Amino acid sequence: QVQLVESGGGSVQTGGSLRLSCVVSGYDYRTYCMGWFRQAPGKEREGVASIDNDGSTYYADSVKGRFTISKDSAKNTLYLQMNSLKPEDSAMYYCAAGRVGGCPEYGMHSWGKGTLVTISS
Repeated sequence: QVQLVESGGGSVQTGGSLRLSCVVSGYDYRTYCMGWFRQAPGKEREGVASIDNDGSTYYADSVKGRFTISKDSAKNTLYLQMNSLKPEDSAMYYCAAGRVGGCPEYGMHSWGKGTLVTISS
């Protein structure tokens, strides 16, 4: 069983940066990808970025060029570096582990509880 704990959320102004972290504990043999999702009030959850075991990364069009996903296997930690933040990036951000490359939501088997990101204009 995999446990995921996010941190690093907060409130910043437009144009600012944040780095989210997700500490992973436990093991699930099904895990092939790790990803970040977000959900804003009144909106559906959406995939933001993901990284597969082979290092392949995927990004939502809305964050390409601004966000970078990475992982430190030695620290069992997944990161999301977010730059040039916009008010529309405000949301609860969730870390998740999945069994399908590219981390489609239907393939995710473990979720963290989320960390809140608020961007003010």
